[in-house]
Amino acid sequence: MIQAVFFDFNGVIVDDEPLQMNAYREVLGREGLTLTEEDYYGSLGMDDVTFIRAAYGRAERELDEETLARVLDGKTAAHRRLLEGELPLFPGVVTFIKAMSRGHSVGLVSMARRTEIDHVLERAGLADYFNVVVSAEDATACKPDPSCYNNGLEFLNRRRGEAQIIPLRPDECLVVEDSPPGILSARAAGMRTLGVTNTVPEKALREAGADSVTRSLADWTPDAVHHVFDTEWGRS
Repeated sequence: MIQAVFFDFNGVIVDDEPLQMNAYREVLGREGLTLTEEDYYGSLGMDDVTFIRAAYGRAERELDEETLARVLDGKTAAHRRLLEGELPLFPGVVTFIKAMSRGHSVGLVSMARRTEIDHVLERAGLADYFNVVVSAEDATACKPDPSCYNNGLEFLNRRRGEAQIIPLRPDECLVVEDSPPGILSARAAGMRTLGVTNTVPEKALREAGADSVTRSLADWTPDAVHHVFDTEWGRS
């Protein structure tokens, strides 16, 4: 039975993949680098440091630590500026997170920097609904490596242990992801997966092994999760 739900961040909670791409184009452009849509969407699952190093690698340019720090901070500043005004949250995601948190542990596992995650969660009024948050600073490898979801479960079980609550197994966790690397990461960690077609087509998510795919989290409730993932039908 599903006892915990881990959400990805970019492309699942906040509709900002195009904004992330534009922020990178702005800051990399100041450094004399170009970024195509293919470059960006071909790098889903990377953290910012890995992404920047890959961009410099494609351009066959040297990247020192000072430049890396400048680009990293510039991208976060540009991203925050592009998020000014109404926060672009996906339809239904806030309601779904709040509903799941009433009877389940809820976590967030992302390759985004913690400062970007905290900024959005605070503005959306969601910070208090997550039992654990795993960010780029906690990661030892990018998705599709399973370490980020392994860390999420470890952090969650540590908190459960402190509260004298039985730890969870990976197969008691559901992961909500929008990209093939994310689905592969969660599956490699032994978790169930729900793909949402916010970023890539259904076919790509199913080929990555998503247990179920949806067009919108607005269609999901705790009862729907139980029906799809906890019943014999959902396990067939």
